[in-house]
Amino acid sequence: MKLATLQDGSRDGQLVVVSRDLASAHYATGIANRLQQVLDDWGFFAPQLQDLYDALNAGRARHPFAFDPQQCLAPLPRAFQCLEAVSPLPDGPVAPAAAPVLQQLAGDALAGACHPLPASAVGMELDFGAGLAVVTGALAAASTSSQALDAVRLLMLSNSVALRALEPAERAAGAGVQHSRPATAFSPVAVTLDELGTAWDQGRLRLTVQSALNGRKLGLCDAAAGMAWSFGELMAHAARTRALGAGSIVCSGPLRAAPGGKEAPNASSACASLLDRRHWEAQRGGQTSTGFLQLGDQIRIDLKGPDGRSLCGAIEQTVGERPPSQQE
Repeated sequence: MKLATLQDGSRDGQLVVVSRDLASAHYATGIANRLQQVLDDWGFFAPQLQDLYDALNAGRARHPFAFDPQQCLAPLPRAFQCLEAVSPLPDGPVAPAAAPVLQQLAGDALAGACHPLPASAVGMELDFGAGLAVVTGALAAASTSSQALDAVRLLMLSNSVALRALEPAERAAGAGVQHSRPATAFSPVAVTLDELGTAWDQGRLRLTVQSALNGRKLGLCDAAAGMAWSFGELMAHAARTRALGAGSIVCSGPLRAAPGGKEAPNASSACASLLDRRHWEAQRGGQTSTGFLQLGDQIRIDLKGPDGRSLCGAIEQTVGERPPSQQE
């Protein structure tokens, strides 16, 4: 099934069920008001939402309405925990790390798919990062990778927004990762794993994540090859010494395969960020022609299934654009 959260003036929004083709939706009010409620008691709420989803797709739902991604918050607007895998930089070490490295992101105000990117960040080398994320149920401490995958409830697209100008100073200070960054954004819709079919393979998604800048194709990334660690491995590492609560989000970070692989960072088709694109340009010609995001630029990230349809809806963010609710 497919789930989304609409703006309703509250911090956590209103949960809706979205049709498979993303054309229509139905309020889940009679079942649950918020996605966190569902995650807290998945075994009770999920079957009821599945029935509503089936009815919506069959044309039997009583009060469907047109689905508008611009009215969406992040599927889970506030998360108790949001973790992201730290990918090596394009010019970083070639050898893979012995274990995943995870950074804690702010989960108090996650961004919707059409939320504007801050104009104030333009002077700090604003960049995007196309990736994936999973939303978990409760996971016990010391769980194995296989056990962790059983706790995956939903999958969605992510945009790991970065401020590249701040990274060198933080690395020099020993931080190693960028902490002061705009909110991570997510696709308007989160999907259950059965919607992915055989494309979901042992914690990896064997589909292509597409990104475009101002309408021009930027990257076609193999989502499976673009993750150094599977989601099961990432979740098991996070739960090595403590339990994960229901409603935790684990992000892949910008997709980036190991050098020399099929989707290596020196291949233009594998660029999941402007940093990757600039690195490819430097390797190819010795200088870069692609700049970082500027006022008015629009980044689009999408994930399409074998039938060519968008699975989660696209992330479409414009630098400096006002939210739809504030436009006249």
